[in-house]
Amino acid sequence: MFDNEISIEDLKTFSEEELVAQAFEEAFKDDELIKESSQTLTEHLGTRSEREVDSSTIHDPSDYVARDNKGSDKSKSNKRKRGKNVHQKNAVDEDYVLKVEQLAKIKEKQEEEKAAARLHSFNGSCSSSHSASTSSSKIGRMTSLKSISSGTKVRAANARGHIAVHFPEVVLCIEVYHYKKTWVKTQEFLVLGRQFLTEMRDRIYCITDEIMKKTGQDDPSGYFLVEDVFCNDFRHPAAVDYSKPILNWLQDSKSEALEKWESIASGELPQKQKALLGSKIGPQLPHFKTAKMQVTRFCDLRFRLGAGYLYCHQGDCKHQVVIRDMRLIHPEDVQNRAAYPLITFQPKLRFQKCSVCKIFKAVKVTVDDKWAAENPCYFCDLCYYMLHYVNGSLLYDDFSVYEYLHE
Repeated sequence: MFDNEISIEDLKTFSEEELVAQAFEEAFKDDELIKESSQTLTEHLGTRSEREVDSSTIHDPSDYVARDNKGSDKSKSNKRKRGKNVHQKNAVDEDYVLKVEQLAKIKEKQEEEKAAARLHSFNGSCSSSHSASTSSSKIGRMTSLKSISSGTKVRAANARGHIAVHFPEVVLCIEVYHYKKTWVKTQEFLVLGRQFLTEMRDRIYCITDEIMKKTGQDDPSGYFLVEDVFCNDFRHPAAVDYSKPILNWLQDSKSEALEKWESIASGELPQKQKALLGSKIGPQLPHFKTAKMQVTRFCDLRFRLGAGYLYCHQGDCKHQVVIRDMRLIHPEDVQNRAAYPLITFQPKLRFQKCSVCKIFKAVKVTVDDKWAAENPCYFCDLCYYMLHYVNGSLLYDDFSVYEYLHE
């Protein structure tokens, strides 16, 4: 905790009008001066009425003398009272000045504490007097904060210790796209050139992997196709070579493969080349080869920036992969090799709520459910079992139910 506790009320700033209003309010808080002023006014009015009555009823000269004596006594009394009121007014004015000066000092102190509190969230051990002492210390603290927050733009993997980066090192910016919505980017990484392809594969997130794990049909196989190289993942003993059927088909059906390749490569540039060079030189099939993903580094591959390559997993789930940028590492980059690949972009996952309670996150989805309000209908665990089960037995089964993860 901080050395000096500062409450929200202490940080409240007052305008000059508010300070004066508070001074008046505190000066009259016990209402004594108000009562005294009202009594003085009443006595003054009573004296005036008595004088008017005397003037209308007195006719004897001796009465005039007595009235003059009485009037002189009352005038002296009134003078004394007026002097007393003037003295009280001066005391009230002095009281106002003192209150305003006190509130001005409070405001000045609050400004100092407010300036000090700006640094409390940055350094819990600093005191308010030390924090607000010099502006140079504030500038130094803010500069250090900028250097600390510069590395928060990326999310590092769970780094296992610190491994120094060997110079010179290359940083690649790699994008991964959705398996169905091929125009939607799902992730973006910063990868080192000396890293293996398997390190990036382990960081790629796809809902297909989660679904296959839920159903117990997870397939550890997969490959990257970069230019003419199939990089297969053989780390798991049950992994199979996804590229083998493709290479066999290329070997056994060269004419069909060449025809398909011509249709793929029949862009505007190949057509111009064919018009200039004639039909003698046509598109040729690449000489595909294979490599092991777990021993292949990014620096071992030949690739083109901006070209689309392929990542295939779980049988036929295919993602487009684009190497967008390549540069040398610089001092502002994360210098821990164990932190790479760094995720620089990943959209926030969206979840459906339960269609029944509208509170909890859905974990199941039903299709063609006759008792459901919607089709498909999303359920949390509690609502699903309350609707479909009684005493542990299913009420009806003429519907389909699936595990729900996210959108």
